[in-house]
Amino acid sequence: MRSSNPVFSRRGFSRDNGYAGFNTAPQAGYAGNPYAQNPYAQNPYAQQDVQYGAPPQAPATTDRMTMDDVVVRSALTLGTVAVGAVLAWALLPVSATSYGLAIGSALIAFVLAMVQSFKRTPVPALILGYAAFEGVFLGVISEMYNSRWSGAPFQAVLGTMAVSGATLLVYKAGWIRVTARYARIGMAIAMAFLVVMAVNLLLVVFGVAENGGLRSFGPLGALVGIIAIVLGAFFLTLDFKQIEDGIAYGAPRNESWLAAFGLTVTLVWIYLEMLRLVAIFTNND
Repeated sequence: MRSSNPVFSRRGFSRDNGYAGFNTAPQAGYAGNPYAQNPYAQNPYAQQDVQYGAPPQAPATTDRMTMDDVVVRSALTLGTVAVGAVLAWALLPVSATSYGLAIGSALIAFVLAMVQSFKRTPVPALILGYAAFEGVFLGVISEMYNSRWSGAPFQAVLGTMAVSGATLLVYKAGWIRVTARYARIGMAIAMAFLVVMAVNLLLVVFGVAENGGLRSFGPLGALVGIIAIVLGAFFLTLDFKQIEDGIAYGAPRNESWLAAFGLTVTLVWIYLEMLRLVAIFTNND
């Protein structure tokens, strides 16, 4: 099962990687059904002594990812984003120069995210670097929105917290079951959305679509923003499921950095869409 986040889709708890109990290749030493007498065969972290035919051992309890690890790394990564945003807001007044710096920071953050996504192991420096540059971008953009729509960033933060909290509540209550079919359908919708947004951007750049096209500050733009936020909530459910599976199946402790990275990417998505949505609903033009 793949996530929206580049880190999870490339290296995280995905079925291609054998994480989260999806590694179903037959194990040496078991004839016929490899899982019939092997309670740990579907756990990629279980240890098995093939040479002596010893029964599989449960993964070691040390150096395994825990929820505390995920919480600490997520707090550190999101805290870096917040510090970068606050400093950018305080030190970079709204201007063409600050806008250029925001775009540059966003591009650097994107490059760092892509580099990390192709790494076989998490690199905390890349993840925190992404968070810092993403924070600068968010700080400048938030200040620009606040200068025109006073209080919009604060409302967007509250909205992001509400969406993420509600999504976690619904997920933990079992009202949403994250199955392979659920993930396939959701990712198909997400890919279609991204393709439509890319085409819309090209139409706007070449002057075919006016006032932002589908991303205008009108009813159509609001509808698109709501769809984007719903997709963000969908991405969160995949992240929650993959973190839960990683902990259950004994993923290494350093994988908690990937969990933090994935959650940060998704929350940034939701915040930016929420910021636009708040601006649309408070627009008096």
